[in-house]
Amino acid sequence: MLRCLVGLVLGLIAAAASAESLRFYGYATQLDTGKYLYTELHEQELEGGKVQTATISYFDAAGKLVSRKTLDYRQNRTIPIFRAESLEQSYVEALRGISGGKLDLLKVTRERGEESKQLSVPKGQVAADSGFNHLVQDNLPKLLAGETVQFHLVVAGGLDVYHFRAKKVGDETFEGAPAALLRVEADSLLRLIAPALDLLYDPSTRRLLEYRGVSNILDPATGKVYKKVRISYSAKPPAEAKAPGL
Repeated sequence: MLRCLVGLVLGLIAAAASAESLRFYGYATQLDTGKYLYTELHEQELEGGKVQTATISYFDAAGKLVSRKTLDYRQNRTIPIFRAESLEQSYVEALRGISGGKLDLLKVTRERGEESKQLSVPKGQVAADSGFNHLVQDNLPKLLAGETVQFHLVVAGGLDVYHFRAKKVGDETFEGAPAALLRVEADSLLRLIAPALDLLYDPSTRRLLEYRGVSNILDPATGKVYKKVRISYSAKPPAEAKAPGL
């Protein structure tokens, strides 16, 4: 009895030691002008160093909550179950589940109401939403060695899956430290109309440092996503940032 109790206690201690909560911010500015747009608040629950669940809250320049996303990576590290909702625009996009080799996608808009679609999980490497970051991290040694990595990206807002590729295109610095510049673009004629994304990664820790490209947040002035943003996961927030906790 005592031995069982000791084992249980040690097991609970080990589980507690492996569990971790992580909180960090991303600061979005216009890529060309540097104007502050919004702040991302990331709250993650990790186990064994790997993200299990996460919430991303988005606050506009005045500090108002405008969007929220929940993600669950426990079933698949690169294809999380997620739901993203823009509060004022009544817009929702989600990957509701993966079952029987099928992806269950949802999109809700004021104009068209609720739309859903089931798609087969493509063969090869696949990412959805923020699981894309995990896919890049897993492939970073190949990318740093000069290889091109091909993958499929699930886009719930388009109710479809698209073929993309990533490659290293240069070296930069971020807050005084070396950083690898990666470019992600459609691996089809879609790249003629879809802008490429540029990403900065720490080559040692594999941490995403900066994102440059189209946003997933709607511009309240146009009702459409911001076309060109820079999201920096820096230690110091812009002076204009007003998200809670800053």
